[in-house]
Amino acid sequence: MKAYKKTLAFLLTMLLVVSAAALALADDAAAAVAIDKEAFDALIASGPVADEADIAGSAWATAVKEAGVLRVGGTRTSFLFSQLDETDDGLRGFDAGLYQLLARYILGDETKFELTQVDSSTRESVLQSGQVDAVFATYSITPSRQEVISFAGPYYTSRQAVLVKAGNTEVTGVDSLAGKLVATQSGSTGPAILAEYAPEAVVQEFATDIEARTALEQGRVDAYVTDYTLLLNAIVKNPSVYEIAGDVFGPEDNYGIGLPLNSDGVAFVNAFLTKVVEDGTWARLWQISLGDRTGIETAPQAPAIGE
Repeated sequence: MKAYKKTLAFLLTMLLVVSAAALALADDAAAAVAIDKEAFDALIASGPVADEADIAGSAWATAVKEAGVLRVGGTRTSFLFSQLDETDDGLRGFDAGLYQLLARYILGDETKFELTQVDSSTRESVLQSGQVDAVFATYSITPSRQEVISFAGPYYTSRQAVLVKAGNTEVTGVDSLAGKLVATQSGSTGPAILAEYAPEAVVQEFATDIEARTALEQGRVDAYVTDYTLLLNAIVKNPSVYEIAGDVFGPEDNYGIGLPLNSDGVAFVNAFLTKVVEDGTWARLWQISLGDRTGIETAPQAPAIGE
């Protein structure tokens, strides 16, 4: 009986040790990818503020100023770009930083924004209906979209990549997708790019990134194709769950800020983007939001704005 009790005590002790180690590893992983909230908030609070004359010269900016709030279409679930922190209700990330900087630029207060959640199928409609003033949502500039809305920017450039479950050896890149079930987002550039680069893939469209990744985790699809920078969200947050298969592919994917069609806000927002690029704010925001969390030490060159 004594031997049994000693064995049981030993096993319980070991269980506690293993559990503590697992929790420590989890905490370390979370710390490694968590955004530096203090650095992010300080950067946004130090952003530039527009001259009254610049605001008066834009009907779009004047309307935002008179309303006292910048109405933004965006997301709360993009880990690197616009993620809600439920501990303080803060929204942080690369896109979140830019729209908060824009709110500060127009209104003198980075907190004067309201966020309407959008996905890839609703980004145009919220602009067309006047529900929001601008959309910041890793929003690729395409000719078809430019027929119904306008874009400021580009402010970031990406390409496509293939996400698979960790340990998948059958999918090695875009060239191995023939006959495979491949998820992508409806309303995104994914379906057209897959039609060009993997025409023999069996494409399944999902409304959101979460739905597509859930299908991948559950084995209902073999791979998920979308912007590489969006897939970094999944890799950084779940390093043991997903992998990138092969190299990035496809044309350069320029992200823009969606604005109402033919809005003079394009020139105003482009002037804002030029200012934060030239004063180093853009690069610092990129480093805090993406670089420090993905192990990339040097920010890329910002794309040519207005081209």
